[in-house]
Amino acid sequence: MTTDDIIAFVDALDGVLTLRPAPGDGSPELAWGDAFFYYSPDGVVPATTQPFATIVTKDYPGDEASRLDRPDAFRVNIAVGRDEFVRLIGRAPRQDAAPGEADPGTPDTLVAHPVYGTAGWVAVVNPGRRTERTVRDLLSLAHGLARDRYERRAGAVG
Repeated sequence: MTTDDIIAFVDALDGVLTLRPAPGDGSPELAWGDAFFYYSPDGVVPATTQPFATIVTKDYPGDEASRLDRPDAFRVNIAVGRDEFVRLIGRAPRQDAAPGEADPGTPDTLVAHPVYGTAGWVAVVNPGRRTERTVRDLLSLAHGLARDRYERRAGAVG
């Protein structure tokens, strides 16, 4: 899977707003080249909602465990929620990593997000044959969770 494959897949889901920061758009330089996916059927960046998935193409300060400084390395990050995190990773998000959990820099391997795992996020560096189907399924799940949150909030306001 390439970043373009992932972006095309997510863009095909209903109500998705994809942000791709680039030079000249007012975004911080650190975010250039990355992608952020929101559920936003009105096409406006939500003020109080985090993306349901992201693609990062470089290490961020305090988030170097995936070693994205390697050539052509990227990581897809997916907010799957607590229950799915437990099912996938085998522990609660706030629990310490278990001995033998995969190194977050291992390509094509589903892992707890090295920084946001405590919030129910998982990640895959350079998804490939082993994780492609899982990544697509989890992106669909995260999209559905984001849509449900949006609809609950819209119902509470209206």
